[in-house]
Amino acid sequence: MKNGILPLLGLVLSILHAQYPPAEEILKKIDANLVSKNRVAVTTMIIHGRRGSRSVSAKSWIQGDEKSFTEYLAPPREKGTKMLKIGDRLWMYSPATDRIIRIAGHMLRQSLMGSDLSYEDMMEDPKLSNLYNAEIVGSEELNNRDCWVLELTARTTDVAYYSRRVWVDKERSLVLKENRYAKSGKLLKTTEVKEVFPVDGRWYPKKILFKDMLSKGKGTELIIESIEFDVPIPDYIFSKAALRK
Repeated sequence: MKNGILPLLGLVLSILHAQYPPAEEILKKIDANLVSKNRVAVTTMIIHGRRGSRSVSAKSWIQGDEKSFTEYLAPPREKGTKMLKIGDRLWMYSPATDRIIRIAGHMLRQSLMGSDLSYEDMMEDPKLSNLYNAEIVGSEELNNRDCWVLELTARTTDVAYYSRRVWVDKERSLVLKENRYAKSGKLLKTTEVKEVFPVDGRWYPKKILFKDMLSKGKGTELIIESIEFDVPIPDYIFSKAALRK
């Protein structure tokens, strides 16, 4: 009896997997939905620490997946702080000291403005298809949305997270939930999209909750206040000189 069940089970599983689209195709659709030639966004981070919450607002100019410039607008003690990313290099300007410092090495793992995001998170290539191999491991419903569940494994060692489990909205090609792991299998960070909105023919996250599992805080909400795609951005913005302007 057992000998008959095993081949049947294998046949059923192979039929189910045959109904899955290629995992790489799903990753490319995710990338196409999030990445654009350039974009300008205004965001608010609400950082829920152990002793209360605080908000940090910023405006970012982003070109493709290689260049970004961010200026912090509030609160007053953060206002005027600027951050420039070009490729794999990151600089930060502090108006309090009038200094530009390069963020590199172990400093990239530090918290960004005390949030659950690290500088490393900001530096990572936004195109998942460039960083990970993917495998579909199932189909689940999440927040009344039909999702593919994917296991992602890093192609190289120079990534912040060795593996990820992601829940992808089948219709909108949008990651709604994510668990990020170290090579040891330790859960390092979780993200969950709490709200989405339509913009320029695509669905985009409106509110995302990040939780650093190594931190004792209650997480960080990232809210997209506004975003524009494929708008002109002057080249001078992506320069170290712009940090002091």
